[in-house]
Amino acid sequence: MKSFKMFIGNKWVESSSGKMIETKNPANMEVLAKFPRATATDVDKAVQAAREAFEATEGREIIPAERSRILFKIASVIRENKDELAELETLDMGKPLTQAYADVEVAARYFEYFGGAADKILGETIPINSEMLDYTVREPFGVTAHIVPWNYPLQMTARSVAPALAAGNTVVVKPAEDTSITTLKIAELIKQTDLPTGVFNVVTGYGYEAGDALSSHPDIDHITFTGSVPTGTSVMKNAAKHIKSLTLELGGKSPNIVFADANLEEAADWVVRTLIQNTGQTCTAGSRLLVEKSIKDEFLEKVTGIMSRVTIGPGIEDKQMGPVVSEKQMDTLVNYMKVADEEGTEIIRGGKSIEGMTSGLFFEPTLVIPKSKDSRLAQEELFGPVVAAFEFETLEEALELANSTDYGLVTGIWTSNINTALWLSQRVRSGQVFVNNYGAGGGVEMPFGGQGKSGFGREKGLESLKHYTQVKNVAIKISR
Repeated sequence: MKSFKMFIGNKWVESSSGKMIETKNPANMEVLAKFPRATATDVDKAVQAAREAFEATEGREIIPAERSRILFKIASVIRENKDELAELETLDMGKPLTQAYADVEVAARYFEYFGGAADKILGETIPINSEMLDYTVREPFGVTAHIVPWNYPLQMTARSVAPALAAGNTVVVKPAEDTSITTLKIAELIKQTDLPTGVFNVVTGYGYEAGDALSSHPDIDHITFTGSVPTGTSVMKNAAKHIKSLTLELGGKSPNIVFADANLEEAADWVVRTLIQNTGQTCTAGSRLLVEKSIKDEFLEKVTGIMSRVTIGPGIEDKQMGPVVSEKQMDTLVNYMKVADEEGTEIIRGGKSIEGMTSGLFFEPTLVIPKSKDSRLAQEELFGPVVAAFEFETLEEALELANSTDYGLVTGIWTSNINTALWLSQRVRSGQVFVNNYGAGGGVEMPFGGQGKSGFGREKGLESLKHYTQVKNVAIKISR
């Protein structure tokens, strides 16, 4: 077991209370590490360190090309430490080692991608008349807060921090209490670069303490939050107190829509992939399956066959699927199976934890058929390897089912008919649409975000830079 400290003002510090939080390896439930339990006092110190760095002459005089160089250096040191980072991510979160290595590479790509964009954040000139020069500039907000979820701690830290730094902001990160190790490791690596003191800070602790103090702090200028709808609502309320801008990604209930003319083998394979990725603990999980009636039985048989062959075990053994992250998450899945029974949901496969595994936090890939599209298993985000299947006969019925939840994050469409794909793509309520593929959130370059209760704002791609800058208009009268 390792004991960690927080990273504030380029120094490793304890919590002002002296209290610690333990985190466990979900594969065997052994205590993995201890972290400081930050208080509002600690959060204030981190915010003030970031504020001082933003206002400092040294920070303001860093030209965009220099920010670019620093971000490229961060990408480089991440790759140099990929083995350690991947192992830590696997032990801390439970995901298979192959997936953890992919997360390390994606984290490096974020810093690399936005490093390339740092000196290309441009304004515009606006024609008014011959006696007026009018132009816009994009300026950083100042101090940005980043509240990171437990499912992709390494990726999600990089996803929002990289564009924030590229735009010239200073940051305070609050990782989830279940998975803080790799965010602190990133701090250790960043300390090796030329990033000025106070530009990057990490506070660890509980969401209801440290997270709440951060999102309600009056000296924060922008908040990025990924997590549940209830917590996102609280973050919005905190931001409203001080009129702060937000980027919110609050989950999804994403459908794969499969038509009879699709490549069924490929579609079935991807349906299972999108479900077991990170043990279904991802906002983009394909947790609903809409199948054309004429192929429903055939297709569900293909899906359950693939599910039965999924290898499951501790992430460090690099099976296809690892454990869920915590006892709390396992309890959530078990309770939803009780709800399924109460609602009369048909469980085609799975539906229970796997006995005899090391920790008891392993859950079977599960396929259910709810009685109604309004059932809880069809409407609520379970955050586990459970997919709810429905049938449709017409294109309009497929659209109605796809749009029948409060979420709108990702949609997969499987068909060989381009007209079908385009018709649905134009009408489905979804931040991302994949046709004959499913990107599970897509690449670094692809704007990502949702509609409805999936949140607002966009991360990834050049679009995200708009959410870490604010526009200033300058109008200059030209005199003779």
